[in-house]
Amino acid sequence: MGASRRPIGLLLVAIPVSLGAWLVIWPIISAILRTIWRVQPDGSAGFDLSSYAFFFQDGYSLNNLALTLWTTAVCAVLLLVVCLPIALYLRFSQGRVSAYVQALAILPMFVPSIILAYAFIRVLGPNGMVDLILNSVGLPKIRTPYLTPAGPVIGLVWDNIPLTVLILLSGLGSVSNMAVEAARDVGANRLQLFWHIILPRIGNSILVALSFAVLGIFSSFTLPYLLGPASPEMMGPFMQRTFRDLNDPISAITQAVITFGFCIVFGLFYVRSVARNQGR
Repeated sequence: MGASRRPIGLLLVAIPVSLGAWLVIWPIISAILRTIWRVQPDGSAGFDLSSYAFFFQDGYSLNNLALTLWTTAVCAVLLLVVCLPIALYLRFSQGRVSAYVQALAILPMFVPSIILAYAFIRVLGPNGMVDLILNSVGLPKIRTPYLTPAGPVIGLVWDNIPLTVLILLSGLGSVSNMAVEAARDVGANRLQLFWHIILPRIGNSILVALSFAVLGIFSSFTLPYLLGPASPEMMGPFMQRTFRDLNDPISAITQAVITFGFCIVFGLFYVRSVARNQGR
């Protein structure tokens, strides 16, 4: 029976694998080939890394990459600082208040990025709601984070809270109440309980949550484009501007390949975490 079902199982697996190879793997390979095997002005084709050499020698390109890395790192740290306490509260609390907290934590999942950007501008932008309130009570205006590196950080953190909380909450499901109660019975305080009982059991969940967040933030476009500065800019808007405004598809593809190279490093952490869990 098992042998007769094996071809059907392989066929079912082959369909998504083939689609993934066609829609994901092949475009990646094609993009890499277009940037390293190019037609020269004399009509000959050959190996050429000039687009990569230009990127890593161009100060503006390196500043954009540095801003993207800085934004990604800051957002990852802030997401962990914000979402881990929320997940801990939801795991060990019951009642109506915790249900409201969970609903608020998941709310950003249902708000499109374009709406979030508009709300951000209306509230924290120049002459926004915060400025109007401060002006009405005679206080000076705040320095708006709009069109500064802090703008995308605020938007991206808020946008990634739901998925991060859900992943951490799923990991906290492996922490049994009996283990927590046993630790409390022997005199463990909250910090010891978190460090010795909870954290070792959710280490993989934290890694998975940060991997998903980093991958989404590093390649984000809408919020950095609408809320971030024009110079330097994150890699998403940089690629779009290079392709559309400068009409330079090779440089844009080169930027995409470099972005993919950084993202695949973070993706390997996720794959490693999944493989480790399946091996147990």
